[in-house]
Amino acid sequence: MTDAEAMHEESHAARVLARVHDALAAAGGWLSFDAYMQLVLYAPGLGYYSAGAEKLGARGDFTTAPEISPLFGRCLARHCAQVLTGLGGGEILELGAGTGRLAFDVLSALAAQGVMPERYRILEVSADLRARQRELLARLPAPLFSRVQWIDTPAREPWRGALLANEVLDALPVECFIWRGALFERGVALGADGALQWQERPARTTLRTEVERLRADAATEWPDGFASELCTRVGPLISEVTGSMTEGVALFIDYGLPRREYYHPRRATGTLRCHYRHRAHENPFADPGLTDLTAWVDFTRVAEAADAAGLDVVGFATQAALLLGLGIEGEVAAAPDEATRIRRASEARQLLMPEEMGETFKVMALGRGWEAELPGFAHQDLRRML
Repeated sequence: MTDAEAMHEESHAARVLARVHDALAAAGGWLSFDAYMQLVLYAPGLGYYSAGAEKLGARGDFTTAPEISPLFGRCLARHCAQVLTGLGGGEILELGAGTGRLAFDVLSALAAQGVMPERYRILEVSADLRARQRELLARLPAPLFSRVQWIDTPAREPWRGALLANEVLDALPVECFIWRGALFERGVALGADGALQWQERPARTTLRTEVERLRADAATEWPDGFASELCTRVGPLISEVTGSMTEGVALFIDYGLPRREYYHPRRATGTLRCHYRHRAHENPFADPGLTDLTAWVDFTRVAEAADAAGLDVVGFATQAALLLGLGIEGEVAAAPDEATRIRRASEARQLLMPEEMGETFKVMALGRGWEAELPGFAHQDLRRML
């Protein structure tokens, strides 16, 4: 990083911090964590996903599966091709398309298969990321690029097809709590030195009721000091983005767990993580506006949200099982030369191995009017764990 870039980042973090101070003052000195997370990630022009810092790839803060290898997009293209063929046509909607790499690889692979969506729509809240997506996707052949459309809000008119959401749910703001024989909510306040810090207060009735439900579902006792989080925004998001989907399959890919594992006593510090320059840490108050904040996904909550939205959980598996079911081994073997095969094999290991992304990431397929088996879930069915 150059001195100029460092000064720009320092100035930006200072502006975000000033906005947090204003919010704290307006709220009487204490902010719920989800309100803080909403501000530092999404405040217009200031939040991590709203400002212009490079977020993905070697110069960013983290790397996603599409950035690791085009194998990921080629496999998901096979899933999309099955959905589009099964419906006799349709379109693709991608939520939060990052750099646009997944859309690029999916469209390229679909063109090679001769199965094209009527439209490829991208719902993107970040103006900066939207510009990066447009720059990359403009390299596609004109007949492919002409099918790409950006939308600001979920589609209202009826549509059918495939929805793709890779690492979207983990970026939703979460509420944080801690168990001390009674339930306390963890929020944000200023310490004596003026720095942001955690501060606890007795949990609100709504939070207490929800946590008691989770605790009962998890069928466990928590030790004193057990801290975790929950995301009540999952249900409204799924309802909103699938509400106009008349037929099709929505695929949500993210790191997460079924509820009983998520809230197991051994996971006593929660799953909230921070990412800055490819370094993971656990201080959500460091470099606000420059740091990505995420929490793992409670996939039992996703299944509950699907049921409430009139969707069926038609598949739940690890990322490794999904990619194997969608032919990643064949993609590696079909490399045109030995050097390419070796490179693809290395990329596939990152996507498949348990110590990499293969087991940590889960995939849930939510269907509406869909009864056919999905090849991506032929190797594994984890729905019983929900």
